[in-house]
Amino acid sequence: MTDPVIVEVLVDRPYPVIIGTGLLGELGNTLEGRHKVAILHQPVLTQTAEAVRQHLADKGIDAHRIEIPDAEAGKELPVVGYIWEVLGRIGIGRKDAVVSLGGGAATDVAGFAAATWLRGVDIVHVPTTLLGMVDAAVGGKTGINTDAGKNLVGAFHQPAAVLVDLATLETLPRNEIIAGMAEIVKAGFIADPVILDLIEADPEAALDPAGTVLPELIRRAITVKAEVVAADERESQLREILNYGHTLAHAIERRERYKWRHGAAVSVGLVFAAELGRLAGRLDDKTAERHRSVLTALGLPVSYDGDALPQLMD
Repeated sequence: MTDPVIVEVLVDRPYPVIIGTGLLGELGNTLEGRHKVAILHQPVLTQTAEAVRQHLADKGIDAHRIEIPDAEAGKELPVVGYIWEVLGRIGIGRKDAVVSLGGGAATDVAGFAAATWLRGVDIVHVPTTLLGMVDAAVGGKTGINTDAGKNLVGAFHQPAAVLVDLATLETLPRNEIIAGMAEIVKAGFIADPVILDLIEADPEAALDPAGTVLPELIRRAITVKAEVVAADERESQLREILNYGHTLAHAIERRERYKWRHGAAVSVGLVFAAELGRLAGRLDDKTAERHRSVLTALGLPVSYDGDALPQLMD
């Protein structure tokens, strides 16, 4: 994939998901006309965030960096309160924008902050993990965690655009790429079996950020999500299919105090859901077993401590 590919998300306010490499210029074009921009980023991306800030400053935009904690530690109400305070100090107005730079957790919390600041300001997502690219950044779901559970506080707030820069995957640790594959596999089972065929043909190629297979898998997974979201933006019915495997996954994450990667938990959740479907007579043996084989081929977990079931059911 050389030239950028655009997947349109046809919600009430349609927006593009731009997939390519070297998309910094696209960010400047997307934010053209804004007076002020806040760039929310995780600590490891400080250098990248500063490059983005300087690029926007060169275009006459008053851009500011806001560093937030990494992973699920950033998805807490005190963090949102801190973001609100800084947005106020910067003077972000309704015609300004927020940029999220990071993984799925950064996308979730930045989206929630943008949704609630002045009852909603524009946000552009720049996901830097595979999980963020194919799931969190697309669809407008935002959220933070509470003691009651994961993502129970949030809002629907569609971005103005999503920039998927594939070059960021080349420096992503392999285990992060493996974890992100769970959401791609999910998309394969719910809507696009070609995804599964591509993975089964060469699992190693599917995990290679420098190859041609992974970009195609990303495009296909994003297209699946875009079509589902366009048909059911507010999750009144069809969009619930995107939660496939997530019921047990969220329970595992909570029990593990969010130390498990989301993709690993989703992988176990997918196998569990498939087995339930088989026991209920709604899924054939071959398809149920395919869940386990595809995920195993990618190096994802497919089982969890059976003795923990009572705790997971709480």
